[in-house]
Amino acid sequence: MPSPTPDPALVDRFRADFERLIGRALEPDERIGVAVSGGPDSMALLLLAHAAYGARALAATVDHGLRAQAVEEAAMVHRQCEAMGVEHATLWPDQPLQGHAGVQARARAVRYRLLGQWADELGIAWIATAHHADDQAETLLMRIARGSGLAGLAGIRAVNRNLGPGPILRPLLTWRRATLRGIVEACGARFALDPSNADTVYDRTRARALLHATDWLDPERVARTAANLAEDDALIARLAEEAWNDRAEASNRAVAWRAEGLARPI
Repeated sequence: MPSPTPDPALVDRFRADFERLIGRALEPDERIGVAVSGGPDSMALLLLAHAAYGARALAATVDHGLRAQAVEEAAMVHRQCEAMGVEHATLWPDQPLQGHAGVQARARAVRYRLLGQWADELGIAWIATAHHADDQAETLLMRIARGSGLAGLAGIRAVNRNLGPGPILRPLLTWRRATLRGIVEACGARFALDPSNADTVYDRTRARALLHATDWLDPERVARTAANLAEDDALIARLAEEAWNDRAEASNRAVAWRAEGLARPI
């Protein structure tokens, strides 16, 4: 018989992963926002966040107006949240997205803007999304195919402060897709599958197919590579900022740079 809450060991793991990203335990008066599309990954995130933080976890679903099924999917999420006692909101853009060119990127920008506004209005400190290790591996393969530099190869950032008013957290980046699907099924929660995830017109779908077709590409290890590259990118950025603050003098007309004492290139 399905359990209404995830395995306690998985809840503890989630809490540890979430609080590692914020660098401390969640305060009793802090609220977190959970982005829930209705797919199995985000439904698992909802179940884990609610089990870990109770009423401090709120949920939101963005309906971009791109698919007729999205209306019922948002309603399904609302019913699930209602049954769990989770506060839920469905968010819509002011104007529907038009055209197919770059629609996923445009929808992503709209999604984070709406989530940021929602969080700001409700005093939510953190927004969590359900990106996981398989997503990270797919992203890295896509970036390699595009010839990305270090920042691109770092993939999906565990903490991103550049997408809206507040930080976006990805506490599931070390979790596998199959584990999340197992949580949803064990809890007996309903979920929806987005048909666009199987559309080979998208790079991500092709990257996913490549991972499934090979037995030597381990998504967890590929995702770990992206995490290592993210650390390298952050270190280089920090060292560059320190060097700039220490050695650069900028005016309206010029920048002076003190090179004395810098190590020579090897």
